Amino acid sequence: RRVYAEWKQVFPDREPVELPRDHPIFSIVYDVQGKLQVPSHDAWRRGYLFEYWHGETEGDEDPHFWAFLDDAGRICALLCHNNDIGDGWEREGLHAEYFERYSEKLSYPLGINFLVYAMTH
Repeated sequence: RRVYAEWKQVFPDREPVELPRDHPIFSIVYDVQGKLQVPSHDAWRRGYLFEYWHGETEGDEDPHFWAFLDDAGRICALLCHNNDIGDGWEREGLHAEYFERYSEKLSYPLGINFLVYAMTH
């Protein structure tokens, strides 16, 4: 809710839309399969898929990808909910298992897909 309120200050006349799993952003370079959820390194060490300590989940623990779109349908901002894709880049060297499970399989491919999509659409 707090993040939504902040983004509404940036895009007051727009609502985010959830990107469907078949959106090209998930396959433009790498066809990323499976559950697209990367826990933070700290959450993973505690056995969680995301950081429960940030507040109530309201029963929704699944990953979501919401986008604010412009009038032409292009993504202006991408919100990755219940995810810490950045930790897969930032903390990949702390544990081999975290690197193999999340950095290689999800964080790197998703990050490359997001970048290529942004540069080509």
